[in-house]
Amino acid sequence: MNIYKFELKTYWKSFILWSLGIIVLQIIMMIFYPTMARDAQMMDLIMENYPEELLQAIGLGEHVSLATVLGYYTFVFVFVQLLVGVQSAYYGFQFLSVEEREHTADFLFTKPVTRSRILVEKYLAAFTILGLTTLVVTASTFVSIELFRDGSGYEVGPLVIQLLSVPLFQLFFFSIGMLVTVGTKRIRSVISYALGFGFGLYVLNAFRSIVGGEFLGFFTPYYHFESSYILMEGSMPMDRAIISISMILLAHIITYFAYLKRNIRAQ
Repeated sequence: MNIYKFELKTYWKSFILWSLGIIVLQIIMMIFYPTMARDAQMMDLIMENYPEELLQAIGLGEHVSLATVLGYYTFVFVFVQLLVGVQSAYYGFQFLSVEEREHTADFLFTKPVTRSRILVEKYLAAFTILGLTTLVVTASTFVSIELFRDGSGYEVGPLVIQLLSVPLFQLFFFSIGMLVTVGTKRIRSVISYALGFGFGLYVLNAFRSIVGGEFLGFFTPYYHFESSYILMEGSMPMDRAIISISMILLAHIITYFAYLKRNIRAQ
């Protein structure tokens, strides 16, 4: 068994569970859209009475209507981001800590390969799973919308751009989680770290929406890839996305060189 296949095997069961969670989440939330669309005037009136800061905190801008397909999906997409963010962080925190926690370092280092080769194959396995997750998100998005849009039309362009932001969003959480792991001796509970990181950055962005300003938003991908902005502007906020891309690249560079020198404890 080569390292790539070995790593895929460690991811596979959790990937199935996360994928089912994403699919079920989208279907359950889209079930309520026809009711929202039929009571469009009432929903818009309710939205008008909510503070703009609160609407932005839950991923809805001032001009986003829950009565439209894309407006409602913008609300759904925030929860998809939460789930995807926690999943990606989970894989990031697990990326290097799994050898020590599950005593698989012996398996890796008895192979006649360099640490650089090990890291590359681990990268390929992780990117494969993240890519498959993106496909699950994309497929379940279009299927759930088509099942429950109740004849309402929508522009495909902004939706496609929203979905194109998913890989970068995933890589941010994965990369930072991986960076934390390479600088930590041991992570005992990966899911605790992932939940704290995923929800913590969401809360940070919600807080930014309430108090105003952009400074806090620089630290969270929920602001870098804000779904309400994509819907209204029809494009990704590239000035914010560049922040995520820069942090991703920096995290991978640091992780690569730190891993080559890291002392990993075997069983």
